[in-house]
Parts: sequence; C-alpha cells; structure tokens
Amino acid sequence: MKLKNIAKSLLSCVLAGALFTGCGGGDTGSSDKPAAPPASSGDIKLGMISHLNATEKRMEDILKMVQEDSGVKVTNYALTYYDSLKLMQMGIEAGNVDSISTYQSVANYLIANNDKFELVQHDALNKIRNSFCFAVRKEDTQLKAELDKVVDEMKADGSLDKLINDYITNLEKGQTPPKVELTKIDGADTIKVGVTGDLPPLDLVLPDNSPAGFNTAMLAEISKRLGKNIEVIQIETGARAAALSSKVIDVVFWVIVPLGNDGIPADIDKPEGLELSTPYFQDNVANIKLKGNK
Repeated sequence: MKLKNIAKSLLSCVLAGALFTGCGGGDTGSSDKPAAPPASSGDIKLGMISHLNATEKRMEDILKMVQEDSGVKVTNYALTYYDSLKLMQMGIEAGNVDSISTYQSVANYLIANNDKFELVQHDALNKIRNSFCFAVRKEDTQLKAELDKVVDEMKADGSLDKLINDYITNLEKGQTPPKVELTKIDGADTIKVGVTGDLPPLDLVLPDNSPAGFNTAMLAEISKRLGKNIEVIQIETGARAAALSSKVIDVVFWVIVPLGNDGIPADIDKPEGLELSTPYFQDNVANIKLKGNK
C-alpha cells in the first residue's frame, strides 16, 4: 500500500492566515526562513522538530528552566526548528547544528541505522518524558470516544504492549520494521489518518512511500476492532493542525503531551480547538550527535 502524500506547502497556500500557530509553531528551521542570529561560542546548537505552540526562543527558555529545576549545570541551547526529521538530519550532517533532539526509541533506531550518530548524555533533558496521543477535530466526539475505547481495550488485553515490544523495544539493530497492510472492509466507513514519518520506528514511511512501523500496525488493529477502513495520508509535521482543521484528514497520529511534572507546558504541541485521545505511548527525550562532535 502506497501513501497518499499531502505537501505542507500546498496546505499553507490555502490556509495561510486562517489558522492558529499550528502551521509551524512560529519560528521554524525551514530553508525559506531568514537565518537565525549566530549562537554564542558557549551555546550548543540544537535541532528540534517544530513545536506548534512555542517559538525557538520560548523553547530555549523552557529547556533552561528544566535544567535549573533539576539542579544540574545549565547548558545553553541555541535552537533551530526543522519541519521534518529528514531536514533535521541534513542540518546536523551539514554542521548547522551540533545535535538533534528526538525520543529514545527514535534515537536508538537512527543510531542503529547510521553509524555516524551517537547518543548525547544530558542528565536533565533525558528525564523529560512525553505521552503520545491522537488528535481529532473538537466536534468529532464519537470518533474520539471510539479511539479512546480501542486504546483502553488494547492496554487492558496486552495487545498494545505486544505491538510496542514487536515494533519498538525488541526491534533488532539495523532492522527496518516490515510493511503493514491495512485490510479493506467492503462498505465500511473510512477514517483518514495523517502520519508524518518523522518518528521511526513509531511513525515510519519507507523509501518506497509505504507505511510501516508501530503506528501503522496499531492502525491496522484499530481498523479491525472498529470495523472501519483506515486511509493513511502522509503529511509534514508542521501541517498536522492545518490538515486536520481543513478536513484533509480526520485524525493526526501523533501529538505529544508533556507529563506536566518537568515544567514543560502541557499544550506545547496541542493544536488549538482540537481534542486529544487517551495516550497510547510514552517516551523520554534523547539527543543525538555526530560521532566526534562536542
């Protein structure tokens, strides 16, 4: 199965000015943005996927606060936002940033598949833990209830833990998760789900444009339990809110939600006016760098 691809640039042309801060979260690290002021010599230049509700400067302040609250020596970060994992990896390989911020499961996957990378040890930042949720339009209360019910059932019967083990925890080094076929149910309703491919092996789109990884396996199970078809549409991370609000998709598969015990604002990645499902996964923040970098 090949993904239907929705380019963020097309959505931006149609929706510019009509939406909230969700189309890139203010400042971004995209190539069409003016260059950011140079970082001071003592700063660590850190790449990060754009947050919906925090500019780069705001996120720098948040990271400083987290470190201060943890009682560790504070590292000053100069942030650059990127609209995709691919651009972020290009940024670090070009030397535009010193390290890139993602999640432990993603860092493990990237390191296993690229021997140029290694984990950065940060006592404070590695303790930041986020939940992952679906997002739906606020008026789609029945769809949210159905998704919540399935997630709760999968937690209770162990099938969610099994998918996490099979597609994330126990994935062998260098192994690419297999393609996942979504069953076509004749005459059933279709739910259009947006994925980004920016969190492998959680959210993964293969080079041949096929969906794979944990999220797609979970969607296959949701389809079976709800008796509804799932159409997977690839969107860029910064276009998640726009695609959902404009009804290009019905569900965003993923939105991060900080746990609230580390000083990270709970709505930092929550699209305004949309509702989030019960969390289906949690992971810690992790930074990676090129081997030999500071």
